[in-house]
Amino acid sequence: MASKKEQAAEPETPPPFEQSLDELETIVKELETGDMPLERALALFEKGVGLSESCRKRLEDAETKVEILLKKGRTLEAEPF
Repeated sequence: MASKKEQAAEPETPPPFEQSLDELETIVKELETGDMPLERALALFEKGVGLSESCRKRLEDAETKVEILLKKGRTLEAEPF
């Protein structure tokens, strides 16, 4: 069993992209209401910026992977079924 120090040293696995995007959408909706204390709004905004950056990075990584696969000649072609 890993100690608390060892567990803390292990990197956290980010939530799935879709979950991060859903959470970001929820934050945006809540911020749009404008009915909250400034401190809460700033905390939500900060979390939203982090989620936005994470989603952007993951999309860029996926785009790069697709480009690499296409360059290798592994293009997808529509086939009749």
